[in-house]
Amino acid sequence: MAFAEKLLTVPPPIEVAGRRIKRYHVTADPAGIAPDVEEAAYAILPRLLPEPDGTPPATFVVLHRGGDDGAYLNAYSWVWDNVLHFRGASAGQPVLGCPDRDPTHFITPDLPWIGCVWELPPILHERDAWVRHVLVPDTPDLDGYLSDSLPEGTTGDLS
Repeated sequence: MAFAEKLLTVPPPIEVAGRRIKRYHVTADPAGIAPDVEEAAYAILPRLLPEPDGTPPATFVVLHRGGDDGAYLNAYSWVWDNVLHFRGASAGQPVLGCPDRDPTHFITPDLPWIGCVWELPPILHERDAWVRHVLVPDTPDLDGYLSDSLPEGTTGDLS
């Protein structure tokens, strides 16, 4: 299998369970993530979020549609001021314990994995944006953080 970068899109932030959610979508399909897959992924999102702990309530998610039946939702939430809490959900991937190949039937596997090569690029950007907008200023700027996203394009350098 030859490696190829995938397309990265950045839908607007949403609010779920009192948390502000930045979104990244990853797919090889130029049409993007199918609406039914997106709807199913965001329906399970509240189960992936931590309890409030006084940290500005922000999360970033990566919704990835694989090249097969798989769909993956990775939720990275800021907790304890400067720590990333991770929970993930998968659909359509029997290798991960999914009961079928339906890309809208999400489960929460208990695996220590935090993301594949196409899902990881937002993490560095989000770390730097959190430092810039929340940790460095005297007053955290959650709106500034939410508006500072990795640019759309591909998941990595094409060269």
